[in-house]
Amino acid sequence: MRRSWRRPGALVLACAALLGACTGRGDAAATSGTNGSAVAGDSGNVAASGAPGGENTPPVAGTVARVVMLGTSLTAGLGLDPERAYPALLQAKADSAGLKVRIVNAGLSGETSAGALRRAAWVLDQPASLVVLEVGANDGLRGVDPDTTYANIVKLVEAVRRTRPEAKLALVQMEAPPNFGKDYTTRFHATYVRAAVATGVPLWPFLLDRVAGVSRLNQGDGIHPNEEGSKVVAATVWAAMEPALRAFANP
Repeated sequence: MRRSWRRPGALVLACAALLGACTGRGDAAATSGTNGSAVAGDSGNVAASGAPGGENTPPVAGTVARVVMLGTSLTAGLGLDPERAYPALLQAKADSAGLKVRIVNAGLSGETSAGALRRAAWVLDQPASLVVLEVGANDGLRGVDPDTTYANIVKLVEAVRRTRPEAKLALVQMEAPPNFGKDYTTRFHATYVRAAVATGVPLWPFLLDRVAGVSRLNQGDGIHPNEEGSKVVAATVWAAMEPALRAFANP
């Protein structure tokens, strides 16, 4: 079922936070800390700045599958400690399940689908068993033509397959806030279905399902999940991710 963001009044306050400090290219400048860009840490987060693919922790032995979460500030965990962002919670779930995986947080605040396409090559500088694409949230906030978002997602899938042909892929459903009208939100939703069909990539549920529009699960901007909301996001993603991990991760 399609779920759209339900609090248009919060959009004005939230846009600046989710879009970040924009460059002339239309995506955010990379910074560090808890401001929404990816932060290196024990869960395998990839640094958003510095050398391509640079990480503060050494590569894990070859028996450990590497999962790359390519996304926006929603993935980076804007406003949260890195260990509270949903990719770190996914790592904890995988560890508890005995799955030998390393989940890399490659979220970047303010990134559009076009920015993700430009960044994909260096994010995938190292091997990957699974690449999860959480892209387009900022396209929806900016009112980018859904056809443009669709084209970028398709090109992004192609880029991942060229760079890491060994990797499986997954596309996370995103939704647009309602301020651009029903026609836009309907077209934006359909963008992901179209892209999944065109590329053959599995479509995972809406990232913010059961979180979008619920004030007690979001930070003050009304868009980014708080710690409790992050737990719900992790549960949503884990339900789709766990079967995929069991296909290649040794229990």
